Amino acid sequence: MDLNLLRVLDALLQENSVTRAAERLGTSPAAVSRSLARLRRAVGDPLLVRAGQGLVPTPRAVELRDEVGALLRGCDNVLRPGAGFDAVHLQRTFTVQAADLLLVGLAGALTERIHAEAPHVDVVFLPEAMEGGPALRQGWVDVELGVLGHLDPEIRTRPLTRGPLVGVARSDHPLFDGRITARRFAAADHIGVSRLGKRLGPIDTALAELGLRRRVAAVVPSHTSAMMLARDTDLIALSLADWLPDTIAALGLRTFPIPLDLAPLDLGMAWHPRNAADPGHRWFREHLAAAVLDPSRPARGAGDPERQSGVLPKRQSFSPAARAVPHDRREAGGATDEHHAM
Repeated sequence: MDLNLLRVLDALLQENSVTRAAERLGTSPAAVSRSLARLRRAVGDPLLVRAGQGLVPTPRAVELRDEVGALLRGCDNVLRPGAGFDAVHLQRTFTVQAADLLLVGLAGALTERIHAEAPHVDVVFLPEAMEGGPALRQGWVDVELGVLGHLDPEIRTRPLTRGPLVGVARSDHPLFDGRITARRFAAADHIGVSRLGKRLGPIDTALAELGLRRRVAAVVPSHTSAMMLARDTDLIALSLADWLPDTIAALGLRTFPIPLDLAPLDLGMAWHPRNAADPGHRWFREHLAAAVLDPSRPARGAGDPERQSGVLPKRQSFSPAARAVPHDRREAGGATDEHHAM
C-alpha cells in the first residue's frame, strides 16, 4: 500500500472530516476524497460514514486509528537522521589505526569515555601497518588518526590539533649541561623511529642548511621503544610537545625544544563517507576527537563532531588546527617517520 494513503487515513481518522483532513495534509478535499475511495476498496470497509452534517468512523476505522498512527510514527523514526540512537544500547566494535605514541596518551581516556556511555562497545587499536592503503575504503579500519596523507579521494577528514616535535633525553644527559644549540643537538647521537628503517628526513635537511650533520645511531619501529632506549642510553629521541608529561617524568626523561626551524605537525582523523551520517560512528568520532583534544573533559554525548572544535588543556601546547590537514606526509626521517609516528 502507498504510504501516502496511510497518512491520508490517519488524518481522516483524526479529523473525521474530509475538509479538515485536506487542510491538515496541505491538499484539496477532492484529492482526499479520491484517496478515501481507494482506502475503502483496499480495506473493504467504508471507514467513515455520514451522520448528519459530519462523518463518523466505523468500528473497523476505530480499530485502525491507533495502529495506523503508531505505524506512521515508526516510519518517521526509521527515516529521521540519527533517530532512535542511544549509546547505552549500542553493541559494536570500532577499529582505530594510530601510532603507538598517540595510543599511549589517548587509549585510556577514550575507553573510559566510551564505556561510561556505551558499556557494550569495544575498541580495537591497530598499528599503522595498513597506512596509505585501502583500509578505510575496504572497511578494515573505522578511523585513521594521526598525520594524514595518501588518502583515497573520497575520504573525509577532520583537523584536530597542531604542534611541534620536541627532543627527549634522560634527565642527566650531558646535553642539558648548557644551552642546546643546533650544533650541540647535531653532535648528539639520535634514535630514528621508522617501520621501514629510514634514517633521514626534515631534521637532516634543516641541519644541512646550517652546514651540520647528525648521526642516527639506532632506528627502532616504535616511539615506545625509542623512549625506553633514550632512558637507558645517551641517545636522543623525539616526542610531541607536552604529550604524556607524567610518563616522560616517570621514565626519568626530559624534553627540550629542537633548535631548528621545523614545520609543526598537523594531527587529524579520517573516515570513509559511508560512515559519515551513521549515528554510532559519529558518536564514536566525537569521543575520539575529545580524547585527543582534552582527555580530562567529561563526555558530552552524541553530536556532530565535524562541526565542533576543541580546546586543549593548558598543560598542552598543541592548538586546534586552523586549516585542513595536508595530504602529503613528510618523513621526519632519522628521528621519526612523521607519517608513521603520528
